[in-house]
Amino acid sequence: MRFKGIIFDLDGVICFTDKYHYKAWKALADKLGIYFDEEINDRLRGVSRMASLDIILERSEKKYSEEEKLRFAEEKNELYRDLLAEMSPSDISDEVRKTLSALRERGLKLAIGSSSKNTPLILKKTDTAKYFDAVSDGNNIAFSKPDPEVFLKAAGFLGLKPEQCLVVEDAFSGIEAGVAGGFATAGIGPASQYEKTDYPLNCFADLLKTPIE
Repeated sequence: MRFKGIIFDLDGVICFTDKYHYKAWKALADKLGIYFDEEINDRLRGVSRMASLDIILERSEKKYSEEEKLRFAEEKNELYRDLLAEMSPSDISDEVRKTLSALRERGLKLAIGSSSKNTPLILKKTDTAKYFDAVSDGNNIAFSKPDPEVFLKAAGFLGLKPEQCLVVEDAFSGIEAGVAGGFATAGIGPASQYEKTDYPLNCFADLLKTPIE
């Protein structure tokens, strides 16, 4: 078998919470009197919370202390978590569920590799934890993507080496992290067009057509 495990990014691959992130960041930016739109929001894809905040604050004429930044980031996350309460199993497509089930039936080990600290909440709200043998997320890593730590830990949790795992990502930074960690990568969405992506996917179900076995 070409791979024994597959490690998935969460947001933008398994589910889509962009609209919730956007609403939360927009509310914070409006409060601070900083311009924020969907184009700026696109720059936050695959980026850590604090790095995202720094991008938003680029347009601010005021300089903020680290203490203030931490408070802003926590305020955004509280807004985001409140919005996540709206999520349900219906936020996961039948295509994703059927593909994950098929991969498990083939004997592959599946894991989540996400920088988000809200991963446990999202998996619970969408009833998707049952598909994964391991979860590596923002709660157990020190470095966000493009650092490969989250994927290396996920592989370790599965008891596998990087070369035995395929990383599935939608963000360039996620593909960079996979490459840096010694993983083969599959790209969906924007990442499908990235030159460093090994296996471009037109849709999630295309995973079943890739040479994973």
